[in-house]
Amino acid sequence: MKITLNRINDNYHFQLKNERGHIVELDNKTEFGGNDLAPSPMELLLMGVAGCSAIDIISILKKQRQEITSYKTEVEGIREQIEEAKPFKEITVTIFLEGNINEEKALKAVQLSFEKYCSVSKTLEPTAKINYKLNLNTQELK
Repeated sequence: MKITLNRINDNYHFQLKNERGHIVELDNKTEFGGNDLAPSPMELLLMGVAGCSAIDIISILKKQRQEITSYKTEVEGIREQIEEAKPFKEITVTIFLEGNINEEKALKAVQLSFEKYCSVSKTLEPTAKINYKLNLNTQELK
């Protein structure tokens, strides 16, 4: 896996490209000298957690022939100051699923994603506590 980064402006606006040619932009917040034209690197990490777990959960539920009519995720990260860096110390992922979905299958899919399959959250797990919650058809389950 390889990513290339090219600087777009005189500040911190960058364009990143993967080997398949997909492009993502990145910037810094204005209070840190950026132009706030794209997500920050730390926001991209949270987006990675959301995307990785979504792929896992939807894949598991599709294999079980569950009908998903809506899927949404909210990810919140809490950071702590460690010397000059501010890594995440805790990340909470809330999944909102709607459709004709068995409650036990939904809970198991979410658990499997975070405890076994999601490479992004498994990468962050040694330094950040990963919490997850599931809302199924507007009812909070976990």
